[in-house]
Amino acid sequence: MQAALSAPSVPPLALGLRVRLSLMMLLQFAVWGAWFVVLGNYLEHLKLSKTQVGAMYSLMPLGAILSTMFVGQLADRYLASEKLMAILHIAGAGLLWWVAQIQDASQYPLMLVAMGLYALAYNPTLALANSIAFAHIPDGARDFPGIRVLGTIGWILVNLVVGQVLSTAERPAYHTNTPLLLGAGLSLVLGIFSLWLPHTPPTGKPGGRMPFLKAFGLLRDRSFAVFFGVSFVITIVLSFYYSFTGQYLEQGQGVKDVASTMSLGQMTEMLLLPFLPWFLKRFGMKQVLALGMLAWGIRYAFFALGAPYALVLLGVALHGICFDFFFAAGFIHVDNTAPRDIRASGQALFGFLTYGAGMYLGALASGWIAQRFTNPATNVTDWRGFWIVPCLGVLLAWAIFVFAFREKKAAS
Repeated sequence: MQAALSAPSVPPLALGLRVRLSLMMLLQFAVWGAWFVVLGNYLEHLKLSKTQVGAMYSLMPLGAILSTMFVGQLADRYLASEKLMAILHIAGAGLLWWVAQIQDASQYPLMLVAMGLYALAYNPTLALANSIAFAHIPDGARDFPGIRVLGTIGWILVNLVVGQVLSTAERPAYHTNTPLLLGAGLSLVLGIFSLWLPHTPPTGKPGGRMPFLKAFGLLRDRSFAVFFGVSFVITIVLSFYYSFTGQYLEQGQGVKDVASTMSLGQMTEMLLLPFLPWFLKRFGMKQVLALGMLAWGIRYAFFALGAPYALVLLGVALHGICFDFFFAAGFIHVDNTAPRDIRASGQALFGFLTYGAGMYLGALASGWIAQRFTNPATNVTDWRGFWIVPCLGVLLAWAIFVFAFREKKAAS
């Protein structure tokens, strides 16, 4: 009788709901993936410096810093999450179209403004998509990876479109504004589709302490503070990958189809993500997160070696472990441990520290360091020296996490 009472009884996820949430994830990351990995190549083609490229990449995480926590509060207390998704993606479509129209290096300040405004619109939707999914799935650890993997598929598909369909041998699509226009179109589609997402009303209690402040209250827990602190530090060096791998493959390795090549990382992510619940059950959250962090260091070491090319491709393919075992598992950890009424703000806080503050500082640092390792006379970059810097940073953050983090049981 006792065993029967203690046995978990979690209903399956309804097929119709799974389809809607999966399509949301597919479009959410297709919007981002359409232009993000090849933006550096495009800006280099416009004759922007590497410092300017780093500054442009810093705008997305800066948008997370300025807007994500605010939107998390709205979703927790005032406005349904699916309506916020619709508003932000429709506005984002117009702003990304504006970015695509600015194609002169002399208009770089205007490009910064346009991309900065787009970053304010897009970044909160990452946390909103997660909170909508977690609000409607019966078991986060069981169901979320199977839904989130559609985001990876969307990223892969849109990069294959950029690399194989929209590009020609004479002119790759990522030397034009086509990826930005593609992202704008997909953002409009997702904004309209968001109106058909399951209703996700605010869960915070009116008149209570702001969810934003409650989310920061989670840091009073030592393990939570270590988790968020290390996530912040390690994400600073993770942004080196997003900012300059495209240029590294094109300039340092002679790759012609950068978008399709980088999608190899999302392919391994797609294959591993459905198995994330098994890894969490078998090894526990701490070991999964530690392995995800360590994989980033190994990847950077392979990039620093630079040869043979198969080793570089392996570094790209490690994205499955890098992303699934760090970012996806991190969001699950927040959902497992944050109180129900501030879970949206808890997700936003994790996004603030990773997609936001960490990525912002990392993008600026990567641009400065890439410029530091670039010969001004020849414009040739010492990629080995460049990649050693984030490799050492990851290994330091990993060591701190392994020795300081203590895994706790999930909160009810």
